[in-house]
Amino acid sequence: MAVELRDERGAGRLLAVEDGAVVGYIAYFVLAAEPHALVAVHTVVEPGHEGRGIAGELVKSFYGIAASEGVPVVPLCPYAASWAAKHPDQAPGAPDEVVEAAKAQLAGDSELW
Repeated sequence: MAVELRDERGAGRLLAVEDGAVVGYIAYFVLAAEPHALVAVHTVVEPGHEGRGIAGELVKSFYGIAASEGVPVVPLCPYAASWAAKHPDQAPGAPDEVVEAAKAQLAGDSELW
């Protein structure tokens, strides 16, 4: 069975689901300040599912969601940042002031991660 990606915005999770089980996810939040960027905090692939490209598909989809909404992505997650650096054509950089606003929001609210 193929991995299905589900955006659960209210929970701040982009899920990778296979056979009804979550096999990976991106934990994220929406930046409170304009332009309401999507901020990736963690990318997780569950044990036993690594090496299948799940993390890469999650990040690629995350950038696609942001693009469809017309907002930037701030990849504070090291994996997402690394993926973005390797795929600049699919992962445009966010303006510096948006990155700083995302870092400040994350630092001010430990519930976000």
